[in-house]
Amino acid sequence: MAENNTYDAIVVGSGISGGWAAKELTEKGLKVLMLERGRNIVHIKDYPSATKEAWDFPHRGQRTQQMIQDYPKLKRDYPLNEINLDFWANDKDSPYTETKKFAWFRGYHLGGRSLMWGRQSYRWNKADFEANKKDGIATDWPIRYEDLAPWYTYAEGFAGISGSKEGLDVLPDGNFLPPMDMNCVEKAVADRIKSHYKGVRNMFIGRTANLTVPHKSRTNCQFRNKCWLGCPFGAYFSTQSSTLPAAMATGNLTVRPWSIVTKVVYDKDKKRATGVEILDAESNQTYTYNAKIIFLNASAFNSTWILMNSATEVWPDGLGSSSGELGHNVMDHHFRLGARAQFDGFEDKYYFGRRANGIYIPRYRNWANDKRDYIRGFGYQGSASREGWSRDVSELGLGADLKNALTEPGNWNMGITAFGEMLPYHENKMTLNKNMKDKWGLPVIDFDVEIKDNEKKMRVDMMADAKEMLEAAGGKDVQTYDAGYEPGMGIHEMGTARMGRDPKTSVLNAHNQVWEAPNVFVTDGACMTSASCVNPSLTYMALTARAADFAVKELKKQNL
Repeated sequence: MAENNTYDAIVVGSGISGGWAAKELTEKGLKVLMLERGRNIVHIKDYPSATKEAWDFPHRGQRTQQMIQDYPKLKRDYPLNEINLDFWANDKDSPYTETKKFAWFRGYHLGGRSLMWGRQSYRWNKADFEANKKDGIATDWPIRYEDLAPWYTYAEGFAGISGSKEGLDVLPDGNFLPPMDMNCVEKAVADRIKSHYKGVRNMFIGRTANLTVPHKSRTNCQFRNKCWLGCPFGAYFSTQSSTLPAAMATGNLTVRPWSIVTKVVYDKDKKRATGVEILDAESNQTYTYNAKIIFLNASAFNSTWILMNSATEVWPDGLGSSSGELGHNVMDHHFRLGARAQFDGFEDKYYFGRRANGIYIPRYRNWANDKRDYIRGFGYQGSASREGWSRDVSELGLGADLKNALTEPGNWNMGITAFGEMLPYHENKMTLNKNMKDKWGLPVIDFDVEIKDNEKKMRVDMMADAKEMLEAAGGKDVQTYDAGYEPGMGIHEMGTARMGRDPKTSVLNAHNQVWEAPNVFVTDGACMTSASCVNPSLTYMALTARAADFAVKELKKQNL
């Protein structure tokens, strides 16, 4: 029987936003085709490392010299290891080039990085949506917090976000499941910070997409802290555990893996997209699929790559390029610096399990009455723990004394890492490098991105404030660190197809529609107009649910 090539909607990508698009569109009655460029991953069955320990691997989960040679980009940070290497895109098959250094860590498989993400889930605040206009930076967001607030509530309610309500304007409360507990040192540090800074700075348990109670047929977190290996309990939000089962239950979803979308097919007379063209990654055959609406959710840079490679006979730089902003305004969260300290007085205390979460200290710089010599701000993530048997006890080099010492937990330590906002600079961009091709003969992305003076000034405070807070909380031997940062390392890529109020200065309108093709929606990180300093995935979920609701209503009105 011939394969069906016509659907009501096509969703390109199956990660966090793609899964949400598929769920929302199918539940509203549309027949949907989800296209994933990589392999299929079946929930539970295809998580081979989820129940293994370090000793089950030949190199105890570490990287080998051969892996370092084979993965020159992935080796720059933690993704290169033997435990879940197959969850990360292959540097050889899918290369990219760098005018300036950029760390791009991708997941080319069903579920994308929803299987490996850090799960920290925060709402933006009102000021985040107004900051560009206030500061005269880039372009104004076409929406405000009030537009997205009900969709945050909706997304939190389905995804299952655990957290505590704190009543802070800088970090709005949400629709939370019961929070996880802080351990004894974290509680003490939180109390001391709040007291010392008279409530201006606050610390509490992270807001995470890990269940603390059973939710939507999923089991609560088992405190194994193996989330990035795939969770057989479905205890954290991923496409496989949450949105995909919901979409499949409607009977309206078709999933096609190994499908690299190479372009959106555009009808210049109707000024609408008619479908997409794909390259089958296994057979190298080309196919066309038709639909009334298209959601691009291939991750920020790949969605923009598709736009750049589309409608070039009308616009040389691609569909959505008429503003001159397509590919520009690349953003990430700059981090990898902070402080750590030792805390005495808790030697008789310990904690339960391996909590898949940490603490959060929300932004306080350039907030309320605070003014700095840079704009925007940063927050901190971190945790406290006790040293275990693998610690180095230099005074007891070997023998029975060493063994006896290691039967008791070591010192309590706490570390906090800052995550700062990166401004949307027009000159920070991605382009198509047609001089280099990937495994399938397609042009690769070149990155020309850097942090600038605003971020560099912010980083001074990010490290100094960490030291100051740990000292104020009673920490001993406080040490700062800066592990070095290059854009992309935050794995929070944003921008390149930004939303805006004017087609002359933006790629998308207030409902995530491409100005030149209103039946094409982009709701992943590409759409972001600025970056805030909080993890962005919850905002992608809310924007996607909002755009899908709008798309279906417009479809029924025959406006698309």
